[in-house]
Amino acid sequence: MHDQDRGTVSDETTVRLSTAEASALAARVLDEVERAVVGKREALMLVLAALLAKGHVLLEDFPGLGKTLAARSFAQALGLDFARAQFTPDLLPADLTGSFLYDQRRGEFEFRRGPLFAGLLLADEINRTPPKTQSALLEAMQEGQVTVEGETFALPRPFHVLATANPIEYEGTYPLPEAQLDRFLLRVSFGYPSRDEEYTVLTRRMERRREEVTLDAVTDGAGLLAIQDAVEDVRVDESVGRYAVDLVTATRTHQDVLTGASPRGSLGLVLAARAFALLRGRDYVIPEDVKAVARSVLAHRITVKPELWMTQVSGTRVVDAVLAQVATPATVEPGRR
Repeated sequence: MHDQDRGTVSDETTVRLSTAEASALAARVLDEVERAVVGKREALMLVLAALLAKGHVLLEDFPGLGKTLAARSFAQALGLDFARAQFTPDLLPADLTGSFLYDQRRGEFEFRRGPLFAGLLLADEINRTPPKTQSALLEAMQEGQVTVEGETFALPRPFHVLATANPIEYEGTYPLPEAQLDRFLLRVSFGYPSRDEEYTVLTRRMERRREEVTLDAVTDGAGLLAIQDAVEDVRVDESVGRYAVDLVTATRTHQDVLTGASPRGSLGLVLAARAFALLRGRDYVIPEDVKAVARSVLAHRITVKPELWMTQVSGTRVVDAVLAQVATPATVEPGRR
């Protein structure tokens, strides 16, 4: 594959892509990932939309449903350096960030980088590590840097975290603080495959005669940055922007909610909707794009009242309620006002 096809040139400067070119390149990435992850295109679109919007993703689902496979597949298709960190109760911040080690030959300390210095980090079972280690990850996610012994090191660009969590095991876990949950642009679940999809998984495994799935790199880090720049060109009509704000505001006044989504939820809703619109081949956002990402963007930013924790009330149900309650604006194509 030529460098130009992958969104870069030989000197690794980023090529300026139109929204149509960026959309086509992103679609090829999605198609490549689907070679490994069967029948989950909608969920994969949400994950890719988060990456294109320069965000991080929390994959919360039952064991064995392809969370790790999806993360590794996106790293391969996007041509990013991939690192995996298994979060355990004894994981230390230095195990993520790296640390200074003494080099006896040179007589000085040398910084050895940890797994955070990757294009895409899989933070496996993130809720199994103590808050001190989670805070080191939080700095990396929010600031794009790590601090070790008072010295700050910038992380590579692009840098993204795909974290996994098991929603049914609570023994030996440390609930993620609200501040850290808020740093994840989307929370996504894959769910169980259909009968035919599960059979396809079996047949593909038998055909390739090995466990691991190897995908082709559709682009690279510079290409991903170029697509992310193209997302910034996706337009948002005032009516759509106000619709996003109205949805977020409605989560704060819902009768079952203790705390609703913050203004970061409004920003996340519009950012993710722009990326989703690009994936759908448009350079402007329509209300349906906002609806498509609303549950994944807002549900984990909502805290229901404590007396309702043992009921069926959840952040997702609150988002569904406000989607039904808030009036949807008419779709207006740019230039047709």
